Amino acid sequence: MRFLAIAPVVYSCTRANRDPYGKATVALKYALVHEWLTPQATGGSELVVQEILKHVEADVYALIDFESTNPESYLFKRTIGTTFLQRFPLARSGVQKYLPLLPLAIEQLDLRGYDVILSSSHAVAKGVLTGSNQLHVCYCHAPMRYVWDMTFDYLHNSTAGRGVQGLLTRYLLHRLRQWDVLSANRVDYFIANSKHTARRIWRCYRRPAEVIYPPVDTNRFRFQPQKQDFYLTVSRLVSYKKISLIVKAFNQLGYPLIVIGGGPELKQIQQLARPNVQVLGWQPDAVVEQYMAQAKAFVYAAFEDFGIAPVEAQACGTPVIAYGLGGTLETVRDVIQTGETGTGLLFYEQTETAIVDAVKTFERYQSALNPDAVRSHALSFSPSVFQDRYQAFLERCHREFQERLSL
Repeated sequence: MRFLAIAPVVYSCTRANRDPYGKATVALKYALVHEWLTPQATGGSELVVQEILKHVEADVYALIDFESTNPESYLFKRTIGTTFLQRFPLARSGVQKYLPLLPLAIEQLDLRGYDVILSSSHAVAKGVLTGSNQLHVCYCHAPMRYVWDMTFDYLHNSTAGRGVQGLLTRYLLHRLRQWDVLSANRVDYFIANSKHTARRIWRCYRRPAEVIYPPVDTNRFRFQPQKQDFYLTVSRLVSYKKISLIVKAFNQLGYPLIVIGGGPELKQIQQLARPNVQVLGWQPDAVVEQYMAQAKAFVYAAFEDFGIAPVEAQACGTPVIAYGLGGTLETVRDVIQTGETGTGLLFYEQTETAIVDAVKTFERYQSALNPDAVRSHALSFSPSVFQDRYQAFLERCHREFQERLSL
């Protein structure tokens, strides 16, 4: 029987562990599996991977890897195991184009030499093959959205959803759902990035999940209680982020709005914006942090499983006006409902009218929002909180897993 020795800061895949009598036992080996590692993939799931690797000494695997050759990446010069997709044409720009092959590819990773498998999954990473004596803990950012919640959006907005090709696409998504449920049974313990995601995991897989919020680098953002007279939104400019709705709402309001971010909708949003709306495109971190700290409020209209940007804004003491569904229900406290502990205002329809009404309501309630309370709430999502909860949960999982093995 093997035991896990939890160090205060670092799990080691080479350090010897000790049994209850102090005798050294075989060292545990860790593997961390993520979907893809590219310079374009810089979202919340990648931040979770980065934070885990600060405290867990693990070998890293992914479908594709273009980060270990990127001098600006924390993974630079790191040895990373990949799949046959690494050699496919245009893989660097994303493997989603090879969607039917993703389950097959992830199952080709040979992880037999590891005691503990940690997966960071929003698509197929949780589907790696493991043995009965290997512990598999999955941090699930979301069940595959394009085969579950967003199926009909995907079909309606893509040429792949029409005609004969549409029938083939529907069949493919059907088979992916079957594989997704089957592969969930390969996980011993699930972690969800929000209560909303935990409910989705139960809905899709009928599996419970421990909620551990992802780490947000709150120290990166400067607290500034005095605000300037403009609103801000920062986002990738893609359709589901609903930036066009925000711009249309502010076109009506006439209030100053600054939009930061790049993406396929950039030109469309630039054309849509009236003089009171400045569309700055992509900006470096220092510029984003400056605007975050100075904004009167941060506006967020996306439906996300968690959503890091609203927490980053609150770290500056900047209140948030957000769509009240999904992760924002857990990260933004509505001032009307919570009073002096409020950190923003929620609206409940993704429409121009709802955003216009929310901003007007915010103008009335702005004085009731305390920047110190807003900042304090954001600190509950800091990396140190994530580290403590993640390490404690791993320790409990391993203890329970070893007890089952000994039966």
